[in-house]
Amino acid sequence: MKGSKMDKILRVNMSNLTTAVENVPAEWAGLGGRGLTSAIVAKEVVPTCHPLGEYNKLVFAPGLLSGTAAANSGRLSAGAKSPLTGTIKESNAGGSAAQVFARLGVKALIIEGLPKEAGKFYSLHVNRDGVTISEETELVGKGNFAVVDAVTERLGKKTGIITIGPAGEMKMASANMSVKDPDGKLRSHGRGGLGAVMGSKRIKYISIDDAGAPGVTIADPDKFKAAARTFAKALLDHPVSGEGLPTYGTNVLVNILNEAGGLPTKNFRYGQFEGHDKISGETMYDTIVKRGGKFKHGCHAGCIIQCSQVYTNEKGEYMTSGFEYETIWGMGADCCIDNLDDIATADNIMDDIGVDSIETAVMMGVAMEAGILPFGDGKGVIRLLRDEIGKGTPLGRILGGGAGHVGRTYGVTRVPVVKNQGIPAYDPRSIKGIGITYCTSTMGADHTAGYTIATNILNVGGYVDPLKKDGQVELSRNLQIATAAVDSTGMCIFIAFPALDIPECLPALIDMINARFGINLTGDDVTALGKSILKSERAFNLAAGFTNKDDRLPEFFNTDPVPPHNAVWDFTDEEIDAFWNF
Repeated sequence: MKGSKMDKILRVNMSNLTTAVENVPAEWAGLGGRGLTSAIVAKEVVPTCHPLGEYNKLVFAPGLLSGTAAANSGRLSAGAKSPLTGTIKESNAGGSAAQVFARLGVKALIIEGLPKEAGKFYSLHVNRDGVTISEETELVGKGNFAVVDAVTERLGKKTGIITIGPAGEMKMASANMSVKDPDGKLRSHGRGGLGAVMGSKRIKYISIDDAGAPGVTIADPDKFKAAARTFAKALLDHPVSGEGLPTYGTNVLVNILNEAGGLPTKNFRYGQFEGHDKISGETMYDTIVKRGGKFKHGCHAGCIIQCSQVYTNEKGEYMTSGFEYETIWGMGADCCIDNLDDIATADNIMDDIGVDSIETAVMMGVAMEAGILPFGDGKGVIRLLRDEIGKGTPLGRILGGGAGHVGRTYGVTRVPVVKNQGIPAYDPRSIKGIGITYCTSTMGADHTAGYTIATNILNVGGYVDPLKKDGQVELSRNLQIATAAVDSTGMCIFIAFPALDIPECLPALIDMINARFGINLTGDDVTALGKSILKSERAFNLAAGFTNKDDRLPEFFNTDPVPPHNAVWDFTDEEIDAFWNF
């Protein structure tokens, strides 16, 4: 695939504070998003390097369709070696940065090296001329909301912003990177601790200005428009992406998972939570409507699914947006907290200090297991976030290291992690497909890597019985291959629902890529791309010292049956390892 003549790679060396604009090598011309971040990390990062040392690199890449009029194409990929897992990592986020990068013709931004002068923090400013590095003094130590407000005031509303909070500055393994959304609030590159990598490079924020940018060229505009219309119609016609998600957000899943016995409760002891109705999507919707918040909201320009929302307090003041199922499950059912306002307060603090709301929620369940807090103590969670993690106290730094770190520190054996990353939101004993994804994902436990909930629970793309082993390895494998390809397009993962059920959807996506670049990809090419991404990520992990023994769930899943089905994790090592037979 040919890239546009305008495309370029921006490279920043923090060791000598220099920047360069490079041509796109032929081998990267056909890649975007996750395909590109993983290719660059695999080629340029020493797999055994220390994730916070000078040999790790932090890479940002918009997707192949970012910056176009394609619906839901505003996702930005970030990649590095993860300080949380030690594996390769790609995390993607909404917000406005991907589209601004794409309009500037920036194929990737690569940040390498570490600053020589102790204590100094910097900012990067990207525009049509390249990148400028400046020392940053006034925003160091500040939370993400204050950074976004201050930089927007300095540079204008249209500026894209990527920032870290105090957790990233302190290089906590659960630290994330936040991206400004169209409302001036935050979306997160959540998982894997990439905020700590940005903190190790001592970059407080990156601002991106596309004034005078060349914009995105479309090789065949008519073909693109026709395909984009077909694609958008499919998204709106599907019951999940067209009705369920826009009304109740991702939190539509609380009652559904509770009913299925797959809602992990009290640090993964039970599959159902007594207080599920108080934290459900339906209750959240009613609360938002009553208080005058927004129940439909896009995390980036051009989103037509609108699964985000703005949750306000009783006075109508902003609390959080993008109030996600995984956060509400984790701080709610997993920690036995049934007060939505306490969970929203916790979400707001996590956004501001810059920690992953999944890792931190799973960690809180382990902290309760360790006796640091009682289960159900919502106010205690808020206090730990604000006064310990946010301030970097000794206890806060232990908690900020994530679920595995807290488990090791306190001698807890019931620690739900794979490759040291917290297991999200779906119990793998009663939804076996997602357990295969957790085991085999190249990035530690990650539900979005191969979202079998679609087929195990929501009957999307057919149905595979969640309580039986049959067909789960194949289901997870097919979804992980497809997801790796979708993550390369800049598309939101929720396009998977119509792509699995509506025959016109996937061909329309491929038609848009072909029309954008003037090429002739087929469905087989897209599958081959997904396979090659997974294989290159796995090769990095093997070179970093991981083996098939790391593709396993914690042992308590094998021995402790989860009510109400009393299911256990019953896959053999050989069955799990068969995932990689492709």
